[in-house]
Amino acid sequence: MLKQLLACAAALASIAAIPAAAQDQARLNWVKVHSPAIEGNLEGNTAERTVLVVTPPGYDENPGKRYPVVYYLHGYWAPVEAQQQGFRLHEAVQAAAEAGNPMIMVMPDGFSKLRGGFYSSSPTVGDYESFVAEDLVGWVDGNYRTLARPASRGLAGHSMGGYGTIRIAMKRPGIFSSIYMMSACCLPPMAMTAEQAKAIEAMTAEDLEKAQFGQLAGVSTLATWSPDPRAANILKVATGLKEDGTIDPLVNQRLAANAPLVLLPQYLPALNGLEAFAIDIGDKDFLLEGNRAFMAELDRFGVKYAFELYDGDHGNRIGERIRTEVLPFFASHLDR
Repeated sequence: MLKQLLACAAALASIAAIPAAAQDQARLNWVKVHSPAIEGNLEGNTAERTVLVVTPPGYDENPGKRYPVVYYLHGYWAPVEAQQQGFRLHEAVQAAAEAGNPMIMVMPDGFSKLRGGFYSSSPTVGDYESFVAEDLVGWVDGNYRTLARPASRGLAGHSMGGYGTIRIAMKRPGIFSSIYMMSACCLPPMAMTAEQAKAIEAMTAEDLEKAQFGQLAGVSTLATWSPDPRAANILKVATGLKEDGTIDPLVNQRLAANAPLVLLPQYLPALNGLEAFAIDIGDKDFLLEGNRAFMAELDRFGVKYAFELYDGDHGNRIGERIRTEVLPFFASHLDR
């Protein structure tokens, strides 16, 4: 009996000595992150934000290893789950690891009632800017094995997320050391016309539900950048429409005050303090002229950045370029 017990113990010991199965593929971790910054917004956007955290192969079996982190901000219209279907971030993280550059990638939900909070701060939509720069970064550093320092954090984004990338880099310096803007929207100042204001004021809940991308994007940015908690309209926005049919200049001034093209000279120290700054856009992208205007201002003020104009439109090559361009860029510039 003693021999049998000893043999059994030896067998159990040998089983315990076998290492856990390796995590040989990048892993998708869908989590919920509570954001105090989003609480109390007028649209009722939830403060329990869905976040995708992609860990690299080898994360599980190397408990002593810490990783740089790339935060990725998605574009307007679709929630984070649909964005992942197109971007396939796990493939980018897998390719980076196979190239010898393992890193964690994080994509938060930037969705709202009007399909996008533009990573801005507003009583109407909530403070998405602080959600990303404070709540999210703090939560990820507290729950994953990150290199919790700016030199090991990068920020990137597409379209609305490209806007969020440059906005946060300018207004929240010292959190991310390198940034990559992809096909960024909303760089030049927008302008509200009397006709647009009349149409927005007349919108019903049913109109909002049926609105298509082009119709709703302008409404969403107005709600974000020109809120009015006391407004009688269902959007709680200040359209600026006056009784004489003209527009209150203050509304367009508020829109301009959120345009990176206007903001740029105020935030030169933040931009010049970046380790690396990259911009790309497709040659058939409808946002190309706005990006060119922004880069002309970067040039005028001597801000250094890398730029690539590639063969593509606004969205047809984004997933591919995250894998082949964005993560290799951060592999070259984030400390490990």
